[in-house]
Amino acid sequence: MGVFRSLLIKMGLADISAERTPISVFLLDDDQRRHAWFEKRFNGDDLVIAETVDEAKELLADGKFDAIFLDHDLLPHHYESNDHDDFSNTGYAIAVWLNEKPELQRAATIIVHTRNADAAIPMVQKLRESGRSVEYCAFPMLDLKIRNYWKR
Repeated sequence: MGVFRSLLIKMGLADISAERTPISVFLLDDDQRRHAWFEKRFNGDDLVIAETVDEAKELLADGKFDAIFLDHDLLPHHYESNDHDDFSNTGYAIAVWLNEKPELQRAATIIVHTRNADAAIPMVQKLRESGRSVEYCAFPMLDLKIRNYWKR
């Protein structure tokens, strides 16, 4: 690095940003609008989308992902309340499944992005049981989280 470039960096006038390499991203969400939202945010990356628990299990078993985004509420009646017995068709089922398969997706950063905070916390707790890197981020704050984790 030349003396001139060093001076520009010290004065804050040089562009020191570096383009990151593409990452592999997995999304479990039933909302088509969110699919488009994720496609825009991860443009240039490898984005794989599942809408159902069965589809998610198949894709997570076969692929390797740097980032995994999990929604909880995957069917219309899930939006109404958590008082149902249909947890096998929610993101929580994937949290349980990944917890039972600690060899899968060990290096992935997992973000539970549901608006349903009451359902998100048990998902995070279940995933942490197997030592995974996971956190909850309400969907309205997700854009900021993505920009901080995977800056472009």
